Amino acid sequence: MLRRTIESGSSDLHLCAEQPPILRLHGNLVRLDEPRLNAAELEAMAEAVIPRDKLPSFRQLGEVDFSYPLAGFGRFRVNIYRQRGTVALAARTIPTQVTRLRSLTLPDGVADTLATFCQKPNGLVLLTGPTGSGKSTTLAAMIDLINEEQDLHIITLEDPIEYLHRHKRAVVNQREVGEDTSTFARGLRAALREDPDVILVGEMRDLETIRIALEAAETGHLVFSTVHTNGAPATIDRIIDVFPEAQQGQVRIQLASAIQGIVTQRLFRRRDREGRFAAAEVLVATPAVRNLVREGKTHQIMSVIQTGTRLGMRTMESSVKELYERRIINDQDWKEFLAANDQSGHMGGNPGGPGSPQGSQGGYSVR
Repeated sequence: MLRRTIESGSSDLHLCAEQPPILRLHGNLVRLDEPRLNAAELEAMAEAVIPRDKLPSFRQLGEVDFSYPLAGFGRFRVNIYRQRGTVALAARTIPTQVTRLRSLTLPDGVADTLATFCQKPNGLVLLTGPTGSGKSTTLAAMIDLINEEQDLHIITLEDPIEYLHRHKRAVVNQREVGEDTSTFARGLRAALREDPDVILVGEMRDLETIRIALEAAETGHLVFSTVHTNGAPATIDRIIDVFPEAQQGQVRIQLASAIQGIVTQRLFRRRDREGRFAAAEVLVATPAVRNLVREGKTHQIMSVIQTGTRLGMRTMESSVKELYERRIINDQDWKEFLAANDQSGHMGGNPGGPGSPQGSQGGYSVR
């Protein structure tokens, strides 16, 4: 079933009791014409693939994360969990090759802005968006660009390790939470004593991790991470709100100093061929942006993004509109986006009369 997931170009495999295997192909769930799996079969599958040292944790807690290699095919990020007393499994494919940054299906100009973030000597760069929006793929491409072009020491902290990076010009050391270090916070604290130039934190989940990431970004390191938020203002508010109210003023000052950029991604089904294309909102930390963060006026940041196109900034609305007018995404997705965001009047026009199609290469074909 894992082999079939990769061969079909699917991003995920789902197994649950009394259901046939289910694939996520280009964002849609597809049920395979296979026998339904019973609870005992799923239990046996789980026991077979869960690493021996993680079985006690699964039996006690009812859930476990791990990476799983399939020789000759690729790797998977696997979560096995219990639901209604039975076992269920979700496995996401991890491509064996890192896609180059400028080969990703990103809107025009976004890859160039991301490349400038990779050249920063220090600071904090955040990738945001919902699960499955291509954040890991974009981050891996950015790390690969640094790896190819700069003589630096890169440390990644991931849960689990997804893309495998070879040493190129840079030295890349990858640490897996649960295997090589106990928590993101502990691994990040240790990383500061390991002479890094660039640190990738798979996800900023808790106060301690965020605190150390900000300190690292302030003290001469370039820090990349992800946050599950939609948009730059929400990301800034999320980071600040994690801290007790008495500390939030100081955190605003730290974040205003450290932030270099925030990129929010969403994937849309392609109209022209199979696969998905990323729309992106991009915030570049200008003096005006830093001042708004420092003063707690995050609600005004969208106005800066709207007027900052010459600096590489763009709103999600303008990005999606561009993809629609280029006939990359279909009418239905465009209308659903407008309805969900209630932006018909703000964006101008209606879903009729898109412009001429334009070519675009690369792909977020499954991620």
